[in-house]
Amino acid sequence: MHTLEIKDLYASVETKEGRKQILKGVNLTVKSGETHAIMGPNGSGKSTLAYTLAGHPKYEIEQGQALLDGQDLLLMTPDERAKAGLFLAMQYPVEVPGVSMTNFLRTAKTEVDGKAPAIRTWTKELTEAMKRLKMDPKFATRSVNEGFSGGEKKRAEVLQLEMLAPKFAILDETDSGLDVDALRIVSEGVNRAKEKDNFGILMVTHYTRILKYIKPDIVHVFADGHFVKTGGPELADELEERGYDEFMPEGASESALA
Repeated sequence: MHTLEIKDLYASVETKEGRKQILKGVNLTVKSGETHAIMGPNGSGKSTLAYTLAGHPKYEIEQGQALLDGQDLLLMTPDERAKAGLFLAMQYPVEVPGVSMTNFLRTAKTEVDGKAPAIRTWTKELTEAMKRLKMDPKFATRSVNEGFSGGEKKRAEVLQLEMLAPKFAILDETDSGLDVDALRIVSEGVNRAKEKDNFGILMVTHYTRILKYIKPDIVHVFADGHFVKTGGPELADELEERGYDEFMPEGASESALA
């Protein structure tokens, strides 16, 4: 059993108007096997939380901790956080020209595990995982995400998730840009990986459609840089019906926060 505990986390980012505080006292505990959905209006800081935990250099920690089994992730470099068991599936996965998917994944697996996987076993597992995600086998030899469609990039992210078997996975708007079929395939991949490795999930999303496939145990509303409400799966349905107006600063619109 593993635990990710975020304590009183504040973070800021440099803007044209000067430094702006985005995270304003975030507190959250996630345990192995739990799926937490993080919902909220545009500009509320949901993605900032995801990238701050992963170690994006753009965000400056002002105070707080993010403890994975007692070790503070915020004191680690991004690669050390990954080795400790944290995984981020990005909303907009980047292209890595010149590095094949196969080499990228095997190198990452070697770094995470501290030893290289056996070639024969690795190749078989990778092939089977790609088949389950309905990915063309040729993608294994193509450069990471280069020329991939939006849906193909998201499948590649889930392929990484399944092969690397982290302790905690942050899914940043994994549903964005996916059609119905791709959403189902990607969601099934996440569910398979979670069932196999029992990792905890922090799922950042605006909409409930992905929650119909990846069932949350707990739903949080994130607004103005912190959690403002927590409930069960039924909270997502309430948000779908009523929107986020009641959680936004007085006089603000969602578009103004973006």
